[in-house]
Amino acid sequence: MNDTRRKPKMTHVLSTPQGRRKAWWHFQFIDHAVIRHWWWNLHEIAPGVWRSNHPSPARLKRYKAMGIKTVISLRAEIDKSPMLLEAEACKALGLRLVYARGFGSRMAPRKDAFASLRAAFQDAEKPFVFHCKSGADRTGIAAVLYLVMIEGRSVEEALQQMHWRHVHFKRSSAGVLDHVFRVYIVARDATGISFEDWVATAYDRDAITASFALWRRGGDWKSGIKGAST
Repeated sequence: MNDTRRKPKMTHVLSTPQGRRKAWWHFQFIDHAVIRHWWWNLHEIAPGVWRSNHPSPARLKRYKAMGIKTVISLRAEIDKSPMLLEAEACKALGLRLVYARGFGSRMAPRKDAFASLRAAFQDAEKPFVFHCKSGADRTGIAAVLYLVMIEGRSVEEALQQMHWRHVHFKRSSAGVLDHVFRVYIVARDATGISFEDWVATAYDRDAITASFALWRRGGDWKSGIKGAST
């Protein structure tokens, strides 16, 4: 009889030589660190504020030399090779590592993720860098949110951070992150509501996800969105 039970998720350990080797190979070839060795997707979006893809321990040393003091990870805090190696390196280098939860690369953020990220940004000692895996989608929306919520930039200006030059593609499934702001802009133009007030009073993750599916098909994506009707 087939065993249909779900297998436990893979975890790694760094406490043994064998575990460390396994984690390192996983990091290089399953998490694609071997590509990120040459490609950092590193950009300064405001004075002392940097975005990038997931750094290796060697790159974290470079960040330390650049003066970076805080690293904000948009990835899950789990016992897998990228997070374990990053946490170990940050501790050794004296870099503060912070996790901002609630963001995915193919889904609208959880409502509480916006306030959590704002708090992480405000609490981070500069210079700081924030990252996801590739520095494209989750990092892109985080860059937009920094510029809007902390710098007071317009959404339209900030949305330049979600661009193909950062390997973000609006019509892919990751485009749901752009759609968050598309829906907001309609509500803002109709009512003048600020972004953070809109998140607090009208943000509906499920409705935005459904609306994005309609937008991709060329349908009436505004229907059913609270605060998006004119």
